[in-house]
Amino acid sequence: MNQPIFERDPSQTSGKEKSDINPLLKLALEIGPLMVFFFTNARGEMLREKFPVLASIGEPIFMATALFMGATIIALAISWALTRSLPVMPLVSGIVVLVFGALTLYLHNDTFIKMKPTIVNTLFGVILLGGLAFGKSLLGYVFASAFKLDAEGWRKLTLRWGVFFIFLAVVNEVVWRGFSTDTWVWFKVWGIMPITVLFTLFQMPLIQKHTLPEEAKN
Repeated sequence: MNQPIFERDPSQTSGKEKSDINPLLKLALEIGPLMVFFFTNARGEMLREKFPVLASIGEPIFMATALFMGATIIALAISWALTRSLPVMPLVSGIVVLVFGALTLYLHNDTFIKMKPTIVNTLFGVILLGGLAFGKSLLGYVFASAFKLDAEGWRKLTLRWGVFFIFLAVVNEVVWRGFSTDTWVWFKVWGIMPITVLFTLFQMPLIQKHTLPEEAKN
């Protein structure tokens, strides 16, 4: 039987069915497309001179969008080749990148690519908070292979991440609407990541408090 494109519930998946990606490679696959986006936007004029074919795409932000889309496809392809599965969050984010990137290039309007983080973060936030409204801690499904928490722990963690995703959506709207494109690109690459890392670290006390004892994990 072929394994579906989405990762199964880790509690139902054996180690033989799916191989893990090296953490450093996983990080590279996640931030690599963003780095391509930042570098292309920052060095757009230089790239236009060295690679005239890129000049036909337009201004640096449009070049960055096109290469961002390509890098996203490559990152997802490598992840699939190594694990024969695609994590839900990167997959959803990648689909939105491709849809809004295509709109950006087709309409030659960078508003669409700037709205991508707003759409993705709002989507994740609404899904997590909506799940809680129906008594489902959906974050437990995504991270069950990394953490084994009690029901209260998953509920609190899901609530916090849901609110955090909405916060990121609001911040993105403020930055892209109130500042220059270069400032938005810089913040997207160098601002969101540190904020997310800090938020994640602040969740460790909650995770430690609600981690199930070893006998309860099995």
